[in-house]
Amino acid sequence: MDWEALATTSHYNTAVAIRDALREGNVDDASVGLEELIDALSRSEKRALRSHLVRLMQYIIKWKVQPDRRSPSWMWTIRNARIEIADVQEETPSLTDRVIAEELWERCLRLAHNEAAKDMELTHLQPQTLTWEEVFDAPYTLDAP
Repeated sequence: MDWEALATTSHYNTAVAIRDALREGNVDDASVGLEELIDALSRSEKRALRSHLVRLMQYIIKWKVQPDRRSPSWMWTIRNARIEIADVQEETPSLTDRVIAEELWERCLRLAHNEAAKDMELTHLQPQTLTWEEVFDAPYTLDAP
């Protein structure tokens, strides 16, 4: 069985194949399948975290660069992205703040910068830096200066 290919294409089908291998007494084979499934699920959760972090950073960049265009939609996008990130971290405890800071931050910031520039229809956007506080703690409300 090509566990890696199966786990990459369908988590459900992988779980079913693991169950079948166990029923047939193929414990070693099932163990390999289980490891591949765990790895695939971890990659999937990390992709989800990365996606939410890019969206969060993208809207914070827009918030900073275009204060005159701030809207309730932007405010709620920032809040919802923070909630989604917290949910992913709660469901996958290995995706710690340290993982975000050390493994995801720089790449996500570059992607967010590019997405924000496209959204704002800017051919050149000065590189933006964001602090942890700006991304995860600062309030974003329409009545803020």
